[in-house]
Amino acid sequence: MMKIPKRRFGRTEIEMPVLSLGGMRFQKSWKDLDVSEISPLEQKKVNDLMNLAIDYGFEHVETARHYGSSELQLGNAIKNMDSRFGIIQTKIPPNNNIKIFEEELKISFENLGIEKINLVSIHGINTDVQLNQSLKDNGCIDVLKKWQNNNLIGNIGFSTHGNVSLIEKAISSNKFDYVNLHWYFVNQRNARAIELAKQYDLGVFIISPTDKGGHLYSPSEKFFSFCKPLHPIVFNDLFCLANEKVHTISVGIAKESDFDYHLEAVSLLSKAKNYIPEIINRLQRECMNVLGYQWYFDCFKNLPDWQSTPGNINIPVLIWLSNLVEAWDMVEFAKSRYQIMGNAGHWFPGNNANELDINVSEKELLNVINNHIDPIKVIKKLRSLKERFSGDTVKRLSKY
Repeated sequence: MMKIPKRRFGRTEIEMPVLSLGGMRFQKSWKDLDVSEISPLEQKKVNDLMNLAIDYGFEHVETARHYGSSELQLGNAIKNMDSRFGIIQTKIPPNNNIKIFEEELKISFENLGIEKINLVSIHGINTDVQLNQSLKDNGCIDVLKKWQNNNLIGNIGFSTHGNVSLIEKAISSNKFDYVNLHWYFVNQRNARAIELAKQYDLGVFIISPTDKGGHLYSPSEKFFSFCKPLHPIVFNDLFCLANEKVHTISVGIAKESDFDYHLEAVSLLSKAKNYIPEIINRLQRECMNVLGYQWYFDCFKNLPDWQSTPGNINIPVLIWLSNLVEAWDMVEFAKSRYQIMGNAGHWFPGNNANELDINVSEKELLNVINNHIDPIKVIKKLRSLKERFSGDTVKRLSKY
């Protein structure tokens, strides 16, 4: 059976498989459960996926304190496995109260049932406040350092959905050994952060490339056709891993067949140059043809951030979603992202366009986008998104 190749995970010096097992979605519940509430059949599903993952070479599994019953079920699986995962990662949300933060850490150890956790991330450094909670004297980092000095933790990292300047601040603190962040073909905004992580020799773990990378498990027919002869999942995996500054990408598994496309990508990794440049060229040419060259190159220039926009409307994200719909028919992905805006807090900040023409006037928006190449076009695109997607709202799976 093919084994997954490995890359040095930055200064952790861990030999990290390029595919990592994501533990976010194969748990029974998004609520904390007692072990008695998990049936043998429900636990067997996790056990079987873990055993199959090990057979394929997934030596790294990551979970989080607030992924419901994930930690507990992973811990139970580890106890019952003939061979154990070599690299365990969990994540704890930052807290201004370090007693609460440390108590959460203790619960993670209890759930996982292991003596040492190789990788512990501060989960969701998405704002300056959370970064300060992590870095301040006697803050979250200092708690983790104490546990690290007692040989209970291996390396310390952070996960983030924040903007690139915030991620750069966290990396530049030189307090972390690795970073979990978003970066994939349809959203390359964190490229600068990956370059900086290389300078500080941080491990780079790409999170949710298949889901947040465009719902690639259910791609639009148009996007699918432009990725041929590869499936979009295979293309996106290869796109990420072709960047040698990326060390591993998350593979979220709910059933055994979910491994298949990711393993196919690994099998083609040495031949990535035979596929990726041409697929990228096709996708970019179509985007330019549909959107127009000036819009393609300049549409994000001189747009205000959501904090500076009436109604906290996140115009840059909405323009991104509009472009995905127009260029590649990524309607369902754009709809899900649009409808979660305003309901996900710091994980996906800012609001959608639902308040446009109700509590936010066109004139108010024009005042803050008057230096854009085409302010009227921006307004039209926001109205189009509202018309198509304003019917429902979606909540984030977890509040953390």
